[in-house]
Parts: sequence; structure tokens; C-alpha cells
Amino acid sequence: MTSSEKHGRGPRLVIGSNPERNRAHNRRVVLEVIRTHGHMGRTEIARRARITPQAVANIVDELLGEGMLVQLGRLRSGRGQPPIQFAINPDGPLTGGVEIAADHIATTLLDLSGAVRAQTIAPIESATPDQVPGRVSDEIDKLCAQIGASRDRLIGFGAVMPGPFEIEGMSSVGPATLPGWKGIDAKSTLSRAIGQPVSIENDATAAAVGERLYGAGRQISNFCFLYFGVGLGLGVLKDGVPLRGAYGNAGEIGHVALVPRNGVPSYGPDGALERFASLYALREKLAASGRPNLDSGALEPLFAQNDPVLADWIKEAADYLAPTVAMIENIFDPETVVFGGNLPDVILDALIAALEPLPVSVSTRAGRSQPRVVRGQTGRFTAALGAAALALHDILSPQLSLEYSPAVAAARP
Repeated sequence: MTSSEKHGRGPRLVIGSNPERNRAHNRRVVLEVIRTHGHMGRTEIARRARITPQAVANIVDELLGEGMLVQLGRLRSGRGQPPIQFAINPDGPLTGGVEIAADHIATTLLDLSGAVRAQTIAPIESATPDQVPGRVSDEIDKLCAQIGASRDRLIGFGAVMPGPFEIEGMSSVGPATLPGWKGIDAKSTLSRAIGQPVSIENDATAAAVGERLYGAGRQISNFCFLYFGVGLGLGVLKDGVPLRGAYGNAGEIGHVALVPRNGVPSYGPDGALERFASLYALREKLAASGRPNLDSGALEPLFAQNDPVLADWIKEAADYLAPTVAMIENIFDPETVVFGGNLPDVILDALIAALEPLPVSVSTRAGRSQPRVVRGQTGRFTAALGAAALALHDILSPQLSLEYSPAVAAARP
């Protein structure tokens, strides 16, 4: 958030030598002001955006013509002619997001207000680049048909994949890595299939954004999100903005080797955290007990049956994750650490409970407003939600600021 926004003055009008770029920026400012405040008239938009009333009038007329805004009528607010109110058009343009995992794709469509319009999870047998793009395109078509939207309403799209991205000697390492994608330009490949520019994001980073906007992070600006995909990743939100790193690889915690609580250390790739504390590791143990290829939906019944293999994994994973939480706290000093992703809620709750007693860290203090570890609220869609939300912010926001919450907007009159 800028200093002006902190003091309620709103983003400034851009003044410079490139009128076209300035106009595009000011369009985004107008959209963001309306989106974050629900609805308002031209005068109030101009005041909050710090753009001249005439410029706002022209921009609003353009956005109405493009279907991005709708006119709501007049708001009675005292003497004189009431101002005409404008709002984001819920039946206007859409942004989409997809999480591409080793065994499934999760797809979400958002309208420009940030509301979820449709979402689905589909299992996939192959996550290779010759199979995934077509499946993603098919899922988009299904969701558009579900809400009666034409494909051309889609104006932005984000895709998330497990990292790390293009690291020599590391890109094909790890249980969660997608097969066949090394050396493939995922952005161009997906863009061609979808017919839309696609932005690529690390899955854990996108998951943290999804949780920030739609889940446990709505009231928290600084938190870390431990993301259970097939492997294990870490998303970091600082002052509401995701920490990406120089090359998009911040938070690759699954590749870190840690000494388990009361255990014997292991080194090299076989000692990586996600070899023990991940959905992949759990499936490996279940396969060894004669139950291969179980998807996430089959895990909750196992938990209800007190399955001993699952119970043993929860204990072992907690022995690795307890020192992991303390390390994350000592490095980032978050308000809380959120556990979420593709594990059922009951298993995440059991895993969090098994962390106790957590090691002492900078977060060990009285009077905390949040527990040290909490469960996320966005379930298996969190990364896809984050991908679609990031695409939305790329289109609408003058800068990436995640202070806006769709839940808050929905509650406005």
C-alpha cells in the first residue's frame, strides 16, 4: 500500500510524457477504486482516485461501453440531484486460474469484483505438456458453459505449477515435479492452447494469495502458507504482498533438508522435507501397504477408520514440520503459519495438533492474537483461486495490493 493510500488519499494521477500509458494507468485506478468500494458516483470516484472529473467521466463512459461497469441508478444523499452510481459488472469480463498438479487440474473463474463464478477439479492421468494444455482449455469451456458465459469474456488467465522453475540440476528433482516440462516454455504453450496471455506462478505463492483474499488471511497481512500440493511449498505474504524472489522460486521449502524432532537427520535429495512431510510421502506409504494411487478424496475415510499407516505418517510428518514451523517463524516473523492445500481438513487439523509442543521461536510469546499455526479455509482450490486473483490484479490494480477482500465487498450495501 502506498503512503497516499494509507492516509485515505487514494492513488495519484500519473503525469508524464506517455499519454497512452497514463490513460491506461488511470483506467486501472478508476476500476480499482470502484472495485474496492463497491459502488459510487463520478464525483466520489474522482475524489478518491485524484483524477480530474472530466477524465473520470470519459473513463467511466468507456468502461460502461466495454461492459466492465454497470449503472445502478441514483443514490439519495441529501439535497440536490443524487449522483448516478457505478459498479463492477458481475456479468462482464472474467479472469481464470488453473493449478496444474501431477494428478489433477483445479480451475476457477472470477468476475471483476473478485467473486468466484465457477470452479472444478478434474483428475488427470498425465501431466505432460502434450496433454495438459488441451485439458485446461476443455475445463475453461466447461466452466464458461456452466455459467452461460462466452469464452471471449475471459480477459486474463493465471496458471500455477510446482517449482522450482528452470534451476540447473534441480528442475527435474523432487516427487512433485511435473514430467516432461523441463525446457518447455509453459507460458507460451498454455497461452496458445487457451488463446489468452497466461502468467505463470509458483503454486505455493499463488496459494498464499488465494488464502489472503478468500480464506484465513483476510484479516492478516503477514503470514506464511505451508502448501501441501503433491509436494510441499511455502508462500510468504508480507504486508499483503507475495514474496516471489528474484526468479519466482521463493519458498521452495520442500527441497530443504531438516533434522526431525527426536529423529536422525538425512541428507541430499533423499533428506528433502517433502520426502517425508507431503502428500507424495503419504501416498508412498499407502502404496507400500497395498493401496496405490489413492487420491485426496480417499484420505478422509481412512482417517475416520483410524488407519494405522495414515496415523504413522501424521506423527512422522509432524516431527519434521514442528522444527520447520519454528524455522519459518525465526526467518519471517509472521503473524501465523497457515497449513493448507490438497490434504482434507480433518488431516490438516490432526497434523497441526500433532505439532505440539512446538519448539521455541520468535513467535513464542504471550498475548498472541493468532495461534502459531492455523488451518487454511480455501481447501483444494486455494492455488487456482490465487492464480485467477493474480490475473485479476494484473488487469485492474495500479500495483499489487491485496488489502481488498471479496467477502468484505459482498457485504457492502
